[in-house]
Amino acid sequence: MATATTEEKESTSIPLSQAENGCADPEDPAKSPPSSSNSSTRKACCFVLQSWFSKKFMTGCVVLFPVAVAFFITWWFIQFVDGFFSPLYERLGVDIFGLGFITSLLFVFFVGVFVSSWMGAAVFSVGEWVIKRMPFVGYIYSASKQISAAISPDQNTTAFKEVAIIRHPRVGEYAFGFITSTVILQGENEDEELCSVFVPTNHLYIGDIFLVNSKEIIRPNLSIREGIEIIVSGGMTMPQVISPQERVARPSERIPKNIKM
Repeated sequence: MATATTEEKESTSIPLSQAENGCADPEDPAKSPPSSSNSSTRKACCFVLQSWFSKKFMTGCVVLFPVAVAFFITWWFIQFVDGFFSPLYERLGVDIFGLGFITSLLFVFFVGVFVSSWMGAAVFSVGEWVIKRMPFVGYIYSASKQISAAISPDQNTTAFKEVAIIRHPRVGEYAFGFITSTVILQGENEDEELCSVFVPTNHLYIGDIFLVNSKEIIRPNLSIREGIEIIVSGGMTMPQVISPQERVARPSERIPKNIKM
């Protein structure tokens, strides 16, 4: 019996060193192992910092992208225009960057002054007649002239007159276009005034022409330049609110708020 009791004590006894370095008491919070809350907090902080960094980086890209594109296109345009007269100055021994660009701008300005005179208009009309007789160049010239006439400060009969919104192609859908001219359709009972509306389908070069009753056209409060910007940008510069020009509240139609009908 004494031998069995001694073996039980030896099997149940724990060395002092093992008790000090072993597992701590789970009831003692100071000696308990670290929980997973620290790792989850660290992961949450890393996620917040990563999302904040990504958001700020994308904000910087959004802000700098149009600036970079504008400077790149401007620099390319300056080099392109400068290339017209810079070879002439290089033959003369003058190597100044930007001198060809300034010369090109002055050349365009003097061409505009010359064409504005009666002699320049006559010379330009003869050259235009020759260009329109060319097989392939004539079509490109005609399309380009219509676009330039639309944004020209000297508005004439071939330019876009107004921005128009028509109901097309189905009920509840609208199309954005430009009024180019008006025509009177003679009927048996009465005449009908129709407007020729050009609806671009490929920016401003290609489009469809619709004859729409002038009473069914919505004329928004947009200028020709704003309409062209909307078409070229694919609708990204579209204002949030568009109101027709005719929609103006008359004094007699305004009802005070304190009057109940």
